[in-house]
Amino acid sequence: MDPQDPALRRLVDQVRGACDRKTALEIRGGGTKRFYGGVPRGEPLDTTVLTGVASYEPSELVVTARAGTSLAALEAELAEQGQCLPFEPPRFAPGGTVGGMVAAGLSGPARASVGAVRDYVLGVTVLDGRGEALTFGGQVMKNVAGYDVSRLMAGSLGMLGVICEVSLKVLPLAPASATLVFEMEEARALQQLNGWAGQPLPVNASAWHQGRLSLRLAGARAAVCAAVQRLGGAELAPGEAGAWWASVRDQQHAFFSLGEHDLACGECLWRLSVPDTAPPLGLPGNCFIEWGGAQRWCRTTAPAEQVREAAARAGGHATLFRGADKCTGTFASLADPLVRIHRGLKQAFDPVGIFNPGRLYPDL
Repeated sequence: MDPQDPALRRLVDQVRGACDRKTALEIRGGGTKRFYGGVPRGEPLDTTVLTGVASYEPSELVVTARAGTSLAALEAELAEQGQCLPFEPPRFAPGGTVGGMVAAGLSGPARASVGAVRDYVLGVTVLDGRGEALTFGGQVMKNVAGYDVSRLMAGSLGMLGVICEVSLKVLPLAPASATLVFEMEEARALQQLNGWAGQPLPVNASAWHQGRLSLRLAGARAAVCAAVQRLGGAELAPGEAGAWWASVRDQQHAFFSLGEHDLACGECLWRLSVPDTAPPLGLPGNCFIEWGGAQRWCRTTAPAEQVREAAARAGGHATLFRGADKCTGTFASLADPLVRIHRGLKQAFDPVGIFNPGRLYPDL
């Protein structure tokens, strides 16, 4: 980025002023993910002043966009060239930005088959806690050497710095896709998903909810057609399938709709990350399973301790995704060595501690 860019200079001045005063800053783009993580606090730092696609080379499968660029606008530009962000970042609501997408580090239904957000980050430019612009990585995968700092920004929730610009790897849209639906209970669905995972099938996404298993196939037309004939099930019409997967990706599906009354009654939405071979977890409430069984959503009024213990018994961890009371913390506790690493990174990038305090962990 041009260090003399007026929009960038305004952000630099705001960061340096906050550093001098030792006052907190809430890094904010479109605000579509303010519910995620700890409760935001601090003076707003608006990244939407940094907009636009800086460079796009369709033949190289690389795009560089400024952090405040609308995610919808970027995906529309990619679609014109028959390309996409294959990890399907959740949009939740209109207004989400590229910077917020990386900072949240969230991926959609295809994550288990194509990888996560961090796997597609090639380089970033960030402002550190001193107001200095730092650039890491580049625009090709082989340009990474030493510590892969650019990918540290994925999922950091702004704890380390202000993301100003991001270079991303993109992929062509799949030539063909199909969605099959099967009626089966949770345990049988998990067994079936694990069986399919060991076969040469073009499985792109899966989801189970209330006795219905949905399987999305994507890839070469011949491979998709062969898989449809082999697997059976009921095939959804393309329009219906597209709308359904979009509702899952953006959490507009009825399962994810927690209203004020639900939250007031103590109902929470938990995201549990467990081995895909784990059996049903037996938690009270409503369950939604993605990623071949590795991501399990639970709407429940069960205490946080019960949910976290169930995830730990299965060999995973639980995140409080939506809930009115976050006093027990959003993310699973870290082991001491990881805590030291997090604190060391925070000290290196944001020594005064002005960026998004408490969003990732209460003492960071």
